Order: sequence, then structure tokens, then C-alpha cells
Amino acid sequence: MSAPRLVATDLDGTLLDPRGRVTPFTRGVLERVWAAGIETLFVTARPPRWIDALADAVGGHGYAICANGAFLYDVNARRVVRSDLMGVEDVRALVADLRAAIPHIGFALEHARGMHREDAYGAVDLALAGAGATHGPLDGDDVTAFGGIGKLLARLHTDDPGADLRPSAETPEGLAFLDRVRDVVGDRAVVNYSGACGLAEIGPSGVSKASALAAWCERRGIDASQVWAFGDMPNDVPMLTWAGRSFAVAGAPPEVRDAATDTCGSNDADGVARALLPLLEDSGM
Repeated sequence: MSAPRLVATDLDGTLLDPRGRVTPFTRGVLERVWAAGIETLFVTARPPRWIDALADAVGGHGYAICANGAFLYDVNARRVVRSDLMGVEDVRALVADLRAAIPHIGFALEHARGMHREDAYGAVDLALAGAGATHGPLDGDDVTAFGGIGKLLARLHTDDPGADLRPSAETPEGLAFLDRVRDVVGDRAVVNYSGACGLAEIGPSGVSKASALAAWCERRGIDASQVWAFGDMPNDVPMLTWAGRSFAVAGAPPEVRDAATDTCGSNDADGVARALLPLLEDSGM
């Protein structure tokens, strides 16, 4: 088996167990992977602040790609070191068009320093929103001060059975929520789905986990053929397609399995770690 130079893995539903933790078994395998000279990189939809609790599991360089590629986060220094952002006025135009097209929709923003939400988005757990979270109308001056937006979150609040929340599902009204959002957004931004029901994650046009991973690898002289990638949701598909070898976690949707070269066990069975074990056996580690 040809060993990769880099293992790139999604977190929630992939590397982390159902409680959102790195199990002792997975942590031990990751440590052995680092000792074998193979780098690891977290590539996640999570905002940067959600990575801090996992700092000791990143290893080596201590970087993570966050918000579906919008931020490169230095976990050790706890700061964003690179970003691909949407302009504030461009985001406001998207919000206006989406609000006109889809009733019962609310919005929040992820920027380099934290989260900002409008009241229509609904309540957010303070532990998830972060200490620096703000709220208020999206046309306020504080939004302009952010400088740019890494991710626009659009949440649907309705019990309407026609507003089916599954991506690409057929409903009495026609398109599912995410498909409606994609129709309105067009090519102005990328609409991602990472498994949260009723939530569309909208990022900068041309930015994905794959584009950020490719840029990170290019700066280090790592070819796509030298990368193993792991994921479980549609927002992982570009990364799984780009990597030389890729694994869809057990239970992943069909489009994710079709994009990957291989499959591995589920996140509640240490699937990523067990897929890496043969590398360690081959290297004698």
C-alpha cells in the first residue's frame, strides 16, 4: 500500500464520535500516523472557534481548514491566517433575494472573529456561538466592520410539509429548501449541505473544502495523488473527488459514496482510524 503524505479528514460524522469527541483509540492511531511522518489536516464546515477544543488532536503543523474552505485556522495560535470571503454588500444582496423568495427564513453570519445573527435566525447555544457573538439586523454598522463574511447561514423555520428539508427531495411544492436556496443564489455563491436539518451554508463562489485543501497542499509541494481524504456529507464531495484516495464513511449518502474511491467504517466505530491502521502495519509503526 502506497502511504500518503497527508490525511485530510472531515470532523463531525467522520472522525469524531457521535458525542463530538476524538476517541482514545482514534487519538492513539493519529499519534502513530504523525510518528510515521504522515501529516493530518482537519477540513470541516465548523467555524474556527469550534476547533479549539480539538487542538491536541490536530498534530504536527496545527492547522485546520474551516467553514467549508473559507478560513485557514492556526489552531495553536488561535487565529485565522488565510481567508476567502464574501463582501458584506454581496451577502446583503443574497439575504434580500432569499428573504423575498422563501418565507420563514432567518440568517446568521460567520466571520473571522465569530458569529453574528439576526433575531429571525433563532436562539443559538452560547457555547456554540462563542463569547464574541453578536446579534442584530444585517444592515447594521457592526456587520460592515467585519470586513468580509466566510459563511452565510440560512435557516428555515416552518412546519409546512411542502418545505421538505432534505436536499433534492421531491415535495408537493416542488423543490426542497436547499434546492430553492440554490436557485436564488445561482452562481453568486456556493450552497453547502453538511447534515444540519433546515440549514443552508452559503460560502464564497469557487471556494470549497477541495479548493482550500488543494491550495494548502500546493504550498507544501503535496500532490493530490499523495492525499487520503475522509468525509460523510455532500459538502465533502469536492474534496473526496480531488484526493488521490478517498473514503466515504459508512452511512454516507449515495452521492458521497459515489465520489469516493473507498469506504470505511462509521464514526461510532472509529472508521477513519481503522482505515489508517494498514499504513501503520506496513510501516512497522
